[in-house]
Amino acid sequence: MAEENKDQKTEDASTKRVTDAEEKGNFAHSREMTSAFILMASLIAFFMVGQQGPLKMMVTWRGLISESYALQLTTEELYRVLLIVMKSTLLILSPILLTIMFAGIISNLIQTGGLKFSSHPLIPKFNKLNPLKGFGRIFSKNSLNELFKSIFKITVVSIISYQTIKGHWNEIPPLMGFDVGQIMIFLGKVALEIIFQVLLVMILLSTIDYAFQKYTYLENLKMSKQEVKDERKETEGNPQIKQRIRQVQMEMMRRRMMSEVPHADVVVTNPTHLAVAIKYDAEKFSAPLVVAKGAGNIAEKIRAIAEENSVPIVEDKPLARVLHKTVEVGQLIPASLYKAVAEILAYVYRLKGKAPL
Repeated sequence: MAEENKDQKTEDASTKRVTDAEEKGNFAHSREMTSAFILMASLIAFFMVGQQGPLKMMVTWRGLISESYALQLTTEELYRVLLIVMKSTLLILSPILLTIMFAGIISNLIQTGGLKFSSHPLIPKFNKLNPLKGFGRIFSKNSLNELFKSIFKITVVSIISYQTIKGHWNEIPPLMGFDVGQIMIFLGKVALEIIFQVLLVMILLSTIDYAFQKYTYLENLKMSKQEVKDERKETEGNPQIKQRIRQVQMEMMRRRMMSEVPHADVVVTNPTHLAVAIKYDAEKFSAPLVVAKGAGNIAEKIRAIAEENSVPIVEDKPLARVLHKTVEVGQLIPASLYKAVAEILAYVYRLKGKAPL
C-alpha cells in the first residue's frame, strides 16, 4: 500500500508544501557539506595561527618549568598554574574554534536559504520511544547510506594520511636532532598537507551528497493529483463555490444594470444581437453615460424593458458594435464617439419635444 501511495505521488511539490515543510524544520541538508566547511575553516585557522600557536604554548610551559623549583603544592598555587595554562591554551585555540563555529553556521545558512526558526522539532515525539521503530531507524536506508559514507571518508583519510606520511618518511629520522618546537612545526606542516588533500575530496563528496539530498528531499515532498486538488481548494477555495459566488455577483450586477434602463434616454441596437442604453444629464455628467449593455438574451431584455418604459430604440449597427466593445457600463462616452451619439440624442429629443443638445 505504501508503494502504491508513493507511485501515485507524481506531481512536483507546490510552493506551499515546501514552505510548510520548512516551517516544520525540514530542509534538504547534507552533513558532508557541513563537514567540508568545518574542515576548510580548520585549515584557514591553522594558517592564521601558524607557528605562533606552538611557540606560545612552549613559552608558557618553559616559564612554568623554570619556576617549578619555587612552586609550592598549595591550592592557591595550583589554581594559579592552572589558570595560566588555560589562558594560554584559550588564546591559541580561540581563533580556531571561532572560525570553525562560524563555518558551521554559514554552512547551515546556505543550505536552509537563510536564518529560519522552527519550534516543531522541539515538540516531544513519543512514537520515537518505540524500540521497534528505533531499530527500524537504525537499519533504515538512510542509516545505511550514512554508514557507507562514513566508511568511505575513513578510507579516504587513511589512504591520504598514509601516502602523505610515506612521502615524508625520509624526513622523520633527522627529527631526532631537532628541538620540540621544530618537531611540532614539522608535524603541523604534514597535518596541513593531509587536511588540504582531504578537503579537496570532501568538497567533491559534499557537492554530490547535497545534490542527492536535495533530490531526495523534493522526491519525498512530491504530491498526488488528489493532494494538488485538495491544496488548491484549501488555498483558493472550492471552485464550485467560487463559481456560484461569481454567478450571484453577475446576477446582482445585471439586475442593477437592468434597473437603470427605464431611466435611459435611448437604446442603440444592432438591431437584435446587441443593445446599449445611454443616458445624458448635463448637470451631472460631462458626456453621455452607458448605463446598460448586453448581447443575445441580455440585449433582448434591455429592448423589452425599454419598450415597456417608452425608452426610444434606435438602430445603428456600427455605433452599437463600437459602444458594446469599447465602453463599459458606468463609463462616459469617449470623445471620438461624441458626434455619433449626439446625433442620436438630438433625434430622440426632437421626438420627445425636448430642447436639442
